[in-house]
Amino acid sequence: MLIVDAHLDLAYNAVNHGRELRQELSALRALEPHGSAGGVATVTFPELAKGNVGLVFGTLFVMPADSAIGSIGEKSVYHNAAEAHKQAMTQLDYYHRLVDEDEQFRLVGDIKQLKEVIDSHKPGRSPLMGIVPLMEGADPIGRPEELEEWYYRGLRLIGLAWDDTRYASGAWKGASTGLTDDGRLLLEIMAEYKMILDLTHMSEKASFESLDRYEGPVVATHSNCRALVDGQRQLSDTQIRRVQERNGVIGVVLYNRFLRAHHAKGDRKELVTLDHVAAHIDHICQTLGDGLHVGIGSDFDGGFGSADIPSEMDSVADLPLIAGRLKSRGYSETDITNIMGGNWIHLLQRAWK
Repeated sequence: MLIVDAHLDLAYNAVNHGRELRQELSALRALEPHGSAGGVATVTFPELAKGNVGLVFGTLFVMPADSAIGSIGEKSVYHNAAEAHKQAMTQLDYYHRLVDEDEQFRLVGDIKQLKEVIDSHKPGRSPLMGIVPLMEGADPIGRPEELEEWYYRGLRLIGLAWDDTRYASGAWKGASTGLTDDGRLLLEIMAEYKMILDLTHMSEKASFESLDRYEGPVVATHSNCRALVDGQRQLSDTQIRRVQERNGVIGVVLYNRFLRAHHAKGDRKELVTLDHVAAHIDHICQTLGDGLHVGIGSDFDGGFGSADIPSEMDSVADLPLIAGRLKSRGYSETDITNIMGGNWIHLLQRAWK
């Protein structure tokens, strides 16, 4: 089964924390005996291969200096659009270097490239690692008109907010504001390039305004269910249904704080299990009446480490355990295959047809 993880901060960890992600996880952990500020590492490329993860959405993530949640160990933060642009472009350069230096990697931005990666995972082939660039928080785009530069360098998905940006309000503060004028213009230009809009991290008002305005593909790469864990950072059932109406996909986050109600970072790992993961997946499926609009967006090493992921898991190589838990709940092989990766692949095929 080819697994797709729709949210990994690979370049962020390589650039910001100096992690060499092409080495074995054990070697990386040996270099960081106490982990980084975000915790003990869970992701390297060999570890992804062990879990049969062959396609990921690799983020461009930079931290605003005035973040509502404070620093999570950044060596650099941005104070203006120029700094955000430089830092995010450095991360995009990282993905391009991987492709230039190692034939195992592919930047994926069209149907042909997607098919090459998928076909490489058939029996007897040499599996490739496909990376779809995703911008998490749009401040690196200094002006909406600059989107063309990012598109031709491979960017295919954009989340307008992480915290508040010049384009949209974020969910961390429980904001009641929505899109800005620049945000509305950016959506218009995104539609011209058929880019995929990521609703994750948007305030509820910004997400609904975006759904009303944007006619292109819509996803939520790493968002859980507000019915199970309260707060605007999670999706309400109404938002979940609106994503289905747009034939989008929601990626379930594997961060314990977003899996178990009232759980805090640093609480005992044993309090959260794969049953919590399955519960969020099941809530989306039951709300929508099918298993065609949910996938995985782990966000592993996105400001947290191995101590803050479900108790049965130690690294990204353990993602296949989710399939087993879904099977024990009575999910069909077809539904499991879709949830573990097929739904994301079908979404990209629709977006790029």
